[in-house]
Amino acid sequence: METPLDWLALCSVLLFAKMFAISLVQGWHRIGRRRFVNPEDAGFVGAAPAAEELEAVSRAARAWRNDLENITPFFALGIVYVMTGASPAAAMPLFLTFTIARTVHTVCYLAQWQPWRTIAYAAGIVCLFWMGVNVLRTL
Repeated sequence: METPLDWLALCSVLLFAKMFAISLVQGWHRIGRRRFVNPEDAGFVGAAPAAEELEAVSRAARAWRNDLENITPFFALGIVYVMTGASPAAAMPLFLTFTIARTVHTVCYLAQWQPWRTIAYAAGIVCLFWMGVNVLRTL
């Protein structure tokens, strides 16, 4: 791991794995309780469709949507960061801190832990803004 691109690649894979894990959490709860909202899924396991989603599944879906709102800008800023040659020394701490913050945010979201979820969210946002500042300084 020598270049900002190496760190961006690593963090991108870790964030993908984290988001995939949220999907697994949803499946785990649905299959474990044999409760599916989609009629075809319920029918596949011989159950009647549920009127509403399980709370744990809904919470995981909200965490996943929150990731989409935050990780997508990370990917975009990360690519621009690498392409512009913004501070190589700051790349690893920024990319890694963002990845850790998003992971902690997800754990806290699923476990319903406040204020830790908000603190993790804020840490990730600070990283995004700092990445943007470094890109602007480079330009």
